[in-house]
Amino acid sequence: MLDVRRLRLLRELCYRGTIAAVAQALSFTPSAVSQQLNILEREAGVPLLERTGRGVTLTPAGHRLVVHAEVVLERLELAASELVDLRTGPTGPVRIGAFPTAVRSLLPPVLTALAEHHPGLEPLISEIDPAGVAHALRVGELDVALLHEYDFVPSPTEPGLSSEPLLTEPMYLASPVTRDEVRSAQPVITHWRDASWITATSETLCHAMTIRACQAAGFTPRIRHQVDEFATVLLLVAAGQGVAMVPHLGIADAPPNVALTRLPIERRTVVAHRRGAAGHPAVEATVAALRTAVPPELVKEG
Repeated sequence: MLDVRRLRLLRELCYRGTIAAVAQALSFTPSAVSQQLNILEREAGVPLLERTGRGVTLTPAGHRLVVHAEVVLERLELAASELVDLRTGPTGPVRIGAFPTAVRSLLPPVLTALAEHHPGLEPLISEIDPAGVAHALRVGELDVALLHEYDFVPSPTEPGLSSEPLLTEPMYLASPVTRDEVRSAQPVITHWRDASWITATSETLCHAMTIRACQAAGFTPRIRHQVDEFATVLLLVAAGQGVAMVPHLGIADAPPNVALTRLPIERRTVVAHRRGAAGHPAVEATVAALRTAVPPELVKEG
């Protein structure tokens, strides 16, 4: 009989790539992970891993077993959700992960709604970049999380997770009002090709979106500052430090000397959880509260 805990380790190795990364994510030692995977190989009766230099990769049998592991883990998640619903309903901790603008604009009303309608729940908020959400959900560090993508930076399909649309935001070009007005005959982004740009930090979707949007307009932006918090970005724009692209949720407190020009670019946010967990009472309650917190103008029908 194959052990579910060891199947989970194999799945994480498939997605994370190294035993060291699996060990760090699951708070094991690398030797413990290797030992458990060796036992799993004996249980399976076929080689699941092969050495490649200093690391290991999955064999074809290992990859096939990961596919089955996803199905098994989904069914276990579904069973756990049904049992919790029968036993207690929405109670206990629910770990929610979100990017900074969502934490600021959406989660306060979500917490208020959960406290009013589900006092037995204990929401635990973690600010997290969308790039880290999939792993955090799969290993159980989060129960519900928000992911976003841009027109120029679609998000990949994440194995083991389910998601549903939550909101769609327009993007804006933030510029100092003291600069020349954008000529109507010229695209907004192209007008600022010679300006200094403020982007999010490297390796984030927001950073990649700005780079690709500018490249689509025919130039590579000259980056002066890299800042993740949009409120700070807008203050830098107001100080004449450059221009930036900012989503709708990030413009609430824009300084009066910042001009905001709507762009033909959107950011889409989805709410994600482990596959099979949609019926978990805590997950259902949290998703419902998130939906009520979305401003009506950001709910895109269809």
